[in-house]
Amino acid sequence: MTPRPAPSARRLRLATELRKLRERAGLTSTEAAKLLGTSSGQLSNVESARFGVSPDRIRAMAGVYSCTDQSYVDALVAMAAEKPRSCWWDAYRDVLPSGFLTLAELEHHATALRTAFTAHIPGMLQTPDHAREIFRHVIPSPTPPEVERRVSHRVQRQDVIYRANPHPYSTVIHEAALRMQVGGRSVARAQLQHLLDIGERDHITIRVLPYDVGAFPGSGQSINYLYGPVPQLDTVQLDQFHGPVLLDAEAHLEKYRLLLDFVESIALAPPNSRDLIHAIAHDL
Repeated sequence: MTPRPAPSARRLRLATELRKLRERAGLTSTEAAKLLGTSSGQLSNVESARFGVSPDRIRAMAGVYSCTDQSYVDALVAMAAEKPRSCWWDAYRDVLPSGFLTLAELEHHATALRTAFTAHIPGMLQTPDHAREIFRHVIPSPTPPEVERRVSHRVQRQDVIYRANPHPYSTVIHEAALRMQVGGRSVARAQLQHLLDIGERDHITIRVLPYDVGAFPGSGQSINYLYGPVPQLDTVQLDQFHGPVLLDAEAHLEKYRLLLDFVESIALAPPNSRDLIHAIAHDL
């Protein structure tokens, strides 16, 4: 095993899942290391992503930890087999907060995306002009070059819904976000037209939560739910003022799946959502 500096989000998640497997088996790191024929120090390095781990070692761990979910094991093996390579978001390393890069990586590898937003248009669906206005109001205020770097990064993130074989993307947007005139009427009108245009794509579903639904669970949060190859590898990303928060505990995943199910159930159907977006744009 060789050291891997600055592990990617995928490597960190793999390490986390291997620790979860051991803990579910009720084994201490010392006990597990003895059964695996290694040292507790080496096992600790694997579980903290300081060292890489081979596909064969993962299969051995699955056997020792009595994990019989073959789809889950296969997904972990596939993660371990990935060769380190340069990706587009690496160009933004050291010039944007690390959370931007982590989210881009997770979105790139996700099998589907599901979101709910109360106060703003999802980044995945923002026009460059809308995104630029959002970034101009970041605190502390970024310089013009920093704003443009963030806009460029956001636009490149959107490739996952435009490329060949794009991710299925489903979102719920509160009516309040649609009525905010971010950047003035012209920018706001173009943003709403973009939602109408992109909502025509078969893999994109846009639902609107109208004002008259009143209070609802999770109304104060923006939620990104990123599906993995198996449910255990799903990730929830929450926007916070200090940066993104990532959750992957099974209890959290279940909670946010149920929350998104509920929010979708009280939102307008896609055709009615489209009608409301069109009406708001017409009023601008």
